[in-house]
Amino acid sequence: MHVVYDKPEQPLTELSGSYIFCGKAEELLTLLPPGCARCCITSPPYWGLRDYDCDGQIGTEDDLEEYLQRLVDIFRKVWRVLTDDGTLWLNLGDAYTSGGRTYRAPDRKTDNGRVVRGLPFRPPTPKGLKPKDLIGIPWRLAFKLQEEGWYLRCDIIWHKPNCIPESVKDRPTIAHEYLFLLSKSEQYYYDYDAVKEPTERGGFRNKRSVWSVNTQPFPDAHFATFPPRLIEPCVLAGSKPGDYVLDPFFGSGTTGVVAAQLGRRFIGIEINPRYVDMAERRITQSPESSNGSRGGSNSVGSRSVPADHFCEVAARSSKQPASGRPAEDSF
Repeated sequence: MHVVYDKPEQPLTELSGSYIFCGKAEELLTLLPPGCARCCITSPPYWGLRDYDCDGQIGTEDDLEEYLQRLVDIFRKVWRVLTDDGTLWLNLGDAYTSGGRTYRAPDRKTDNGRVVRGLPFRPPTPKGLKPKDLIGIPWRLAFKLQEEGWYLRCDIIWHKPNCIPESVKDRPTIAHEYLFLLSKSEQYYYDYDAVKEPTERGGFRNKRSVWSVNTQPFPDAHFATFPPRLIEPCVLAGSKPGDYVLDPFFGSGTTGVVAAQLGRRFIGIEINPRYVDMAERRITQSPESSNGSRGGSNSVGSRSVPADHFCEVAARSSKQPASGRPAEDSF
C-alpha cells in the first residue's frame, strides 16, 4: 500500500498496488489514469453537519447550491477515472433547514464517550425552503448527476436499526439514509450472483433495495464511519477481484479495508492528514488485509513515500479488459 502525502507534479500514467492520497479530491482525481477504477464507493461530508478542521473541506458552505455544485464537479472527475462500465455507489445524508437560526447546539458525547463535533454555525435556510423543511439533499444531488449523464439505477435504503434517538414530537425519528447506485452507461458491470440473498426455502433471490445495517463507530474517530457491512455488497456487485475501488472521501478507510479483504485494490483520497494516518493504521492492522487480500491480488503493507515515485510504476490488472457479468435488465 502506498501512502502519498505530496501532490504528484505530473499525472500518474500507471498504478501498482493500493493507494491513499492526502489532498483535495478535486485536484487529485485529475491526476489519476483515466478508466483505472471499476467502481467508486463513497460518502461525502454532509452539508452543514460537521467541521473536519481542514482548509478546503466540503460541507461547510453557506450556500446549498455551492455545496451541491462542488460535489457535481468532483463526480464529473470521478466519471473520467471510472471504466466505461463502471458504477458509483453514493451515500449522502439529509438535513432540515435551520429556520434562520445561526447558532448550533454544543458538542455532545455519545454513549461510548465519543465527541460529536458540529459546525460553529448553522447554514442559512436555502432559497425556496421554509423553516423545518426537510431539504432533500441526496435527491437534489442525484438529479443533478442525472443531468450530468449518470444513470440513476437504484435508491437503496440504508435502514439503521440502532439509529440515534431524536427528541422531536411532530415527525418520526429518522432511521435511514440513501445509497444511490449510478452508472456511466446502460450496460454496466454488476455481479448480481455475488450479492444474492438466501431465502427461507433454501434458495436465493436478487438482493433487495432495503439494507438493514447498524451504524458502527471507529474508536479513533469522533464521527460515525461507513459500516463494512454496508460497503461489502457494493464491492462484490460493483467489481471483481483485482479491480480498483475508488473512494474520494476516504475518511478512516473503511472502503479500503473492505476492498482489500475482498481481493480488490483501492484508491483512497482524504484531505485531512490525521485521517490518512488513521486509515493507514487501520488497514495495515486489519488481519485479512495485513496478509494480503484473498487470492494474493493485493499485497497490503505500510510504506509512505513521495508521490513522484509512482509516476511510471508498472501496472497490469488496471489494464485488463472488463469481464464478469454486465447488468442485463432493461429497466
